[in-house]
Amino acid sequence: MQTRRSLLKMSAGMALAAGTVASLPLAAVARAPVVGTQAPGYYRIKLGDYEITALSDGTVELPLARLYENIEESEAEAILAGYFQPNPTEVSVNAYLVNTGDRLALIDAGTGTLLGPSLGKLVANIEAAGYTAAQIDDVILTHIHSDHSGGLTVDGKRVFENAVAHVNRREVEFWLQADAAAKADPVLGPHIAQAEQSVSPYVAAGRLETFGDNEAPIPGFASVLRAGHTPGHSSIVVESKGEKIVFWGDIVHGDVLQFDRPDVSIEFDVDQKQAAASRAVALAEAADQKYRVAGAHHAFPGIGHVRRDETNYAWVPLSYSATY
Repeated sequence: MQTRRSLLKMSAGMALAAGTVASLPLAAVARAPVVGTQAPGYYRIKLGDYEITALSDGTVELPLARLYENIEESEAEAILAGYFQPNPTEVSVNAYLVNTGDRLALIDAGTGTLLGPSLGKLVANIEAAGYTAAQIDDVILTHIHSDHSGGLTVDGKRVFENAVAHVNRREVEFWLQADAAAKADPVLGPHIAQAEQSVSPYVAAGRLETFGDNEAPIPGFASVLRAGHTPGHSSIVVESKGEKIVFWGDIVHGDVLQFDRPDVSIEFDVDQKQAAASRAVALAEAADQKYRVAGAHHAFPGIGHVRRDETNYAWVPLSYSATY
């Protein structure tokens, strides 16, 4: 039974509690600081019996509308804006790790220290994904541009110390056996220097092997010559239990414009006409055969399909899955 005395005691206790709350330091209810970083950049899928791990080397802002060729910059900028992509545009640099159960093969090696602080995150993301650089048996390059080969070497030392690097022999002839005129060229020269810096330590160690056009870089992996972007630019094909994925390399840059306009090349193409022809073939094949595609410069994780639509082709990113 409540009495006047017990009610007074209860009221006094409530007042004390209220006073205690009011006297707590303001910091206890302040907003948390902004973190400003992303989660580690890796994502896994299954391909038959194989495990594929997409790895982010980072992203970089590029003036894509200006870099595209065979189209006016204003038109390219308007097309990108229609997909909410500003100019400059954030572009991913992706690599892919294939675990067959018997070997661990890395497809492309990121930028290393060559292209700025927003990139060069490949090794950290390999480790975040549960592997180490020392565990990788093979590194297969789609081509020897610095955003695909720069991560092979840091400070003159091989990053993947136990791996053999593999690349189409046309790439070695073009980049590593260039003549004095090519080395002096204001456009090609810096790329040749970067290629030598990245790949030469593997040559010196006897750990660079070449493959021919449309030949297997390593057992169980196929290649398709898609020349133009560079002379030996090759897509890498992996299949397991009837499932297929094609690691495109630089067939396209970005997720939008070149799907509708395969004729649009980019400033980085060594042979723009041939690159456009290779792109047209690659897009048609991917749409017809409906296999999965992994692109070096699609928005991370860069895996999806190509389909035909009313304006030519469209990129369809893989739906996120918490399991596989």
